[in-house]
Amino acid sequence: MTRPKVGIIGNSYLINDEYPAHAGGTMNSEAVAEVAGCMPLLIPSDPRFLSVEELLESFDGFLLTGGRPNVHPNEYGEAETDAHGAFDRARDAIALPLVRACVERGQPFLGICRGFQEVNVAMGGTLYPEIRDLPGRMNHRMPPDGTLEEKFAMRHIVELTEGGVFHRLFGAAEVMTNSLHGQGIKAPGSRIVIDGTAPDGTPEAIYVKDAPGFTLAVQWHPEWDAANDPVSRPLFTAFGDAVRDWADGTGARSHRKSA
Repeated sequence: MTRPKVGIIGNSYLINDEYPAHAGGTMNSEAVAEVAGCMPLLIPSDPRFLSVEELLESFDGFLLTGGRPNVHPNEYGEAETDAHGAFDRARDAIALPLVRACVERGQPFLGICRGFQEVNVAMGGTLYPEIRDLPGRMNHRMPPDGTLEEKFAMRHIVELTEGGVFHRLFGAAEVMTNSLHGQGIKAPGSRIVIDGTAPDGTPEAIYVKDAPGFTLAVQWHPEWDAANDPVSRPLFTAFGDAVRDWADGTGARSHRKSA
């Protein structure tokens, strides 16, 4: 029996500074396959090769991954500065309209790090280019040195809204997470509910209010050790359940051609 298909939004890279490639972290595929129980397929996120409409009809759900390039500030009405870092405008052109279409259709997605920021921008929100430069904020960036285990180690708690979506999912009012991001939410977009924050007030967990489907997104990286981590596992399990519901017809499907 074929597993439901999850499209993993890829990033553009240059291998050896000269060979263009689309890539996605292996741990994303592991989390989708081993915890969510779905078939992971990497999407070359570039409108030259595919359309949002084709993606919606080809996949049952989407994983909006992290990545070094940031959402271009033009997408939320601000000018580009050196602090905004590198960009991937092709991914912007696919991911942002894809989020909006999934929200409308009820098609599930899970946002991670840059994907978290994409969900906010897609719904009309804005971003700070560098969280650590703000008064009273901690440095949320990945440690520059050390092993992968050290870089993805637990860094801070996330305080969840009492009785909220994430509180119910994790069964706890606060959880420990890793932290590997530089940017963060400045103003939440329309219908964006901030459901969890770091101790310094940085938004860490969101969803789209009144959306018919699964729209959870987190600023940390739950794909790391997802099979064993007590926070990552229920998040990917719930995502996989939502994808299966969509695939078998019990999820929101009013805008699908087959409806």
